[in-house]
Amino acid sequence: MASVTSVQKTTERDLARVTSIDVKTARRRRNLLNQFAITLLAVILLSIYLMPLAYGGITSLKTSAQASDSRAPILPMSTTALPYEGRQLDIYTVPIDGEMLELALLRAGRQSSTFINPADLDAEPIEWEGNWRQLEPVRELDVQWSNYSRAWNAIRFARLLGNTMMYALVTMFGTLIASSLTAYGFARFRFPGKNILFMVLISTIILPPAVTLVPTYAFFVNVLGWGGSWLPLIVPQMFGNAYNVFLLRQYFLTIPRELEEAAYIDGAGPFRTFISIILPQAMPALTAVALFHFFFAWNDFFGPLIYLAGSRDLNPITVGLTEFNGLYSSEPNLILAAAIISMILPLAIFFMAQRVFIQGIVITGVDK
Repeated sequence: MASVTSVQKTTERDLARVTSIDVKTARRRRNLLNQFAITLLAVILLSIYLMPLAYGGITSLKTSAQASDSRAPILPMSTTALPYEGRQLDIYTVPIDGEMLELALLRAGRQSSTFINPADLDAEPIEWEGNWRQLEPVRELDVQWSNYSRAWNAIRFARLLGNTMMYALVTMFGTLIASSLTAYGFARFRFPGKNILFMVLISTIILPPAVTLVPTYAFFVNVLGWGGSWLPLIVPQMFGNAYNVFLLRQYFLTIPRELEEAAYIDGAGPFRTFISIILPQAMPALTAVALFHFFFAWNDFFGPLIYLAGSRDLNPITVGLTEFNGLYSSEPNLILAAAIISMILPLAIFFMAQRVFIQGIVITGVDK
């Protein structure tokens, strides 16, 4: 009986061990399937977002005829032709005796057409029965890199990029200084009505720009006479931005007060502490704010459109591209080439600062 009981216990332990292994294996497989499903979903979403960019990049390398031809392939390819007796003969893929031959169309007809073999011009012409319009033309890769130089020279891209860069950098530094000082005051100092003022400041985020458009335009243009200049676009940014203040304040609150107290003991004042302690610790948040505003200024269209009216030499890239679209509406390849040129610099800046940018967003708990 003892031996039988021992065998039963051993069998139960083995079954428990096998069951535990099966459960772990099933859990591991389930985790792998979940990871695969999440990765597949991310790839699908990424592909959806990248499809317009890929289409624009491919179309920007086509000729105008390729871009407007509904039968043209996706890649920038042009039909091939054979020089023959002072003529350019189009080459088609022709089915003959069960084979697909690449032949040049010599004479086109409704019921039958005459072709010649480009590889053997001395051979007799080939008569083919059928509608030649249904044949597929032979194409070869034909990348039009010249579209980018044409677009660059057509609208003086250097001037537009210079105006946009000036506007973006000046306002970026201005709003960064003003917003960081304001956020530091709300994060570290106590004064009467601080919470009320902060709530009033934050409430301006939900205020639609259309509400203040007419009063601000009338004030800047009619009262101050700033129409046709950069002043209505640059000066307001020198007083900070509610969203940037909120983001920086959230980050400043995560910085330990012990660092500031140590600086106070060493004799540093509030401003010296802000410069030497707070700002170096807040580089991720400062980078996030700087990039947010840089991209906003780079893509700003409506502000420059209404305030720079009549000053064509001051237009940024957004307004310049709109004019370019009107002038070259029949050439989508040039329009897309110009759009891609305008995207290169912002994309390069974002990818270079991506790690610090994402860190600043995650730590502050703010997503935009």
